[in-house]
Amino acid sequence: MSDDAENSPRKQAARQRIVEALLSLLHDGEDINHDRVAERAGVGRRTVYRYFPDREALMQSVWTGVTSLAGPDVTFPTTEADLLATMPGIYEGFDKIADYATLIRSTPQGRAVRLSQRERRVESYTAAAADAVAELPPEDQRLATAILQVLHTTPWLEMRDHWGLSGTQTAEACGWAMRVLLQDLRARGASPLAEGPAAQLTIKSSPK
Repeated sequence: MSDDAENSPRKQAARQRIVEALLSLLHDGEDINHDRVAERAGVGRRTVYRYFPDREALMQSVWTGVTSLAGPDVTFPTTEADLLATMPGIYEGFDKIADYATLIRSTPQGRAVRLSQRERRVESYTAAAADAVAELPPEDQRLATAILQVLHTTPWLEMRDHWGLSGTQTAEACGWAMRVLLQDLRARGASPLAEGPAAQLTIKSSPK
């Protein structure tokens, strides 16, 4: 199929109906598969497969659809500066799409959508944290990178549900915690995480 045919108004409209059907199924808590998408979108099953050849492609499209509604900052970081710079936009963006953001975090369908981005997520956060964790032992590099990733996006639902915090407030709290951790990582050098905070290590090593 030529690019012109693929980009014709009719083809674009069919694809848009499929994307809307995907988001509708997520919102309604229904299983996301090609048959259900075709039925919800009012298109043939073969049409769904043409644009999304497997379940993974369906999940990735849901992710793209949800994050595009939240805003341009809801993306994966590639530098340490991104970790802090994008945090307010991410948490405020989650507030804009609170229903979808909750479903992504709390339903089996949402988990499948999040896992469709696992490889990309790990690669991006590994790159973003690389300088900060460079001197740590290899396993500690993984641990430190993981907690930085968690702070960057994950606490939104817990802090909203249990503490009544807005996205702006959550970003402020998580930004503070991330700055503390980054400062610790810079100060501790190659000292393993199990030895405690860098400030504590400094006190222990100071002459009496």
